[in-house]
Amino acid sequence: MPKSIKYINKSWLIGAGGMAVDYAKVLTALQNTFMVIGRGPGSADDFKKKTNLSVIQGGLDAFLQTAPDLPYAAIVAVSVESLANVVRSLLEYGVPRILTEKPGGLDRQEIIDITALAKSKGARVQIAYNRRFYAATLHALRLIAEDGGVQSMHFEFTEWDHVVRGLQTAPGVKEAWFLANSTHVVDLAFFLGGTPTEMQSFTSGGLDWHPNASVFAGAGRTEHGVLFSYQANWGAPGRWGLEVLTSNYRMIFRPMETLQILRKGSVNIEPVIIDDHLDKEFKPGLYEQVNRFLTEKNGGLCTLDEQLSRWNLYCRMAGYPCP
Repeated sequence: MPKSIKYINKSWLIGAGGMAVDYAKVLTALQNTFMVIGRGPGSADDFKKKTNLSVIQGGLDAFLQTAPDLPYAAIVAVSVESLANVVRSLLEYGVPRILTEKPGGLDRQEIIDITALAKSKGARVQIAYNRRFYAATLHALRLIAEDGGVQSMHFEFTEWDHVVRGLQTAPGVKEAWFLANSTHVVDLAFFLGGTPTEMQSFTSGGLDWHPNASVFAGAGRTEHGVLFSYQANWGAPGRWGLEVLTSNYRMIFRPMETLQILRKGSVNIEPVIIDDHLDKEFKPGLYEQVNRFLTEKNGGLCTLDEQLSRWNLYCRMAGYPCP
């Protein structure tokens, strides 16, 4: 147990890898007081070279044994397979507010467990889907509101087999790659158009690192009446993309950091000029996401309940067994 229940105005950043470096840059720019907790000396040395910040080594559990005062908040930026365990340790220690990298866990039971624990502790845990906070997304949200809402949408979450197969990951991560990575695209689509209430999904094929499927297609209707379709082929050329249609606009996110529009009555696709200086200075979407998290202006952040409500949908789309 912590030696006190005093909340001090600082944060913990758990992890010292590449994503943690990106978070550290944002936290520094926001003038947030924070400490970094990592594991081994290799990542700690690399982190210090990139940020000029020191890392408390030995891992989170060893750090908690020193009975530190509770932080105001914690950000979890560890490897995918460790996310749920780290969040669980933070909740059990009493940390009141946690932002964890997506998808929060590798199976539904992990999400169920940390959701129940967070509620029992009166803590708030949110999933970091930074594409919700791209300047392009925020601009599109304004256009959508002005134009009466989304009517339909289509998205693609093709992953690059030739890249992913060479990545060094823990066992089980590549086999759940849709959850670990592709949900970036799907989450953004459902964030803009709503969670599906009806959906038909089809899969075929498979890869040695993702045997469940390699070709994906489907369609459905969301809670807001938005009709949608999707497709992806991980064994063929492609890229992530999303198209959102309103009465007067076809909004095109391809690449997803940018926004282009096709206006009604025109066939000219126009790039939209947006103020995206924060997306260029920092990892896109990260500054706004962290700022909202720390200031408790939580609009747009993914909750555990929201993630849990979509988990079986994600499994159906990916061809994974559904509990």
